[in-house]
Amino acid sequence: MSIYEFRVDGHVDEHWATQLGGLRPDHHGDGSTTLTGPVADQAELHGLLARLRDLGTTLLSVRAVPEPAAALRKLDWPARTERLVLRPGTADDADAVFAYRRLEQVARWITELPVDEDVFRTRFATPQRLADTLIVEHDGRVIGDLMLRVEDAWAQAEVADGGRGVQAELGWVFDPAQQGHGYATEAVRELLRICFDGLGLRRVSALCFADNEPSWRLMERVGMRREEHNVRESLHRSGEWLDGFGYALLADEWKAAAGVQDSGA
Repeated sequence: MSIYEFRVDGHVDEHWATQLGGLRPDHHGDGSTTLTGPVADQAELHGLLARLRDLGTTLLSVRAVPEPAAALRKLDWPARTERLVLRPGTADDADAVFAYRRLEQVARWITELPVDEDVFRTRFATPQRLADTLIVEHDGRVIGDLMLRVEDAWAQAEVADGGRGVQAELGWVFDPAQQGHGYATEAVRELLRICFDGLGLRRVSALCFADNEPSWRLMERVGMRREEHNVRESLHRSGEWLDGFGYALLADEWKAAAGVQDSGA
């Protein structure tokens, strides 16, 4: 059993993903979609490729995903900040995460509004979901979850090996009951440390709706740069096409900023 990523042109919805064996769709700012999930063998792989062709999709790339959890497991866990604990997610965290992700004010800005706890629990417990999920705790209580998805950088064919597993897409969702204490900023700063100091990545990025001001303000607080403003490129469940922002940070930028902060402490 291996995890595969199929990148296709256009935004694929949950209905299509269901027809493809429950692959998880993730939409990107360039208008493409990555479909991720376990593939048992070559026969299943060829079957998925045939279904993608039959659905009329344009396949941009396909690859077996190096297990990011393997790299994360090499780190010392849990990671601790002044007030928080960050640790890899487990299936037992599903109920606590569902409790705040099901709220409309939270789901307004994320891919899915979960309504069925059993379905959410099953999806949350899949190896590919847990592989890139970190849990944030305060005083032993789950207050948020983070996504750390290690990815390959785009590279020309002759140097493709040098671009494998060198960057990550980040994401975060927090319980709104815990807002106003700076927990999200504290957690994401530690997430950046894990990426650059722990995993040795060269670049991280994050996306959000332009209307999700708390999220992009957080990105700016932790030193990320706005690199993209995509105009009406994402279809919201409200039926509106909304603008999106893309932010990024390089390892050398993070190290320079950390050095300034350290010297002034």
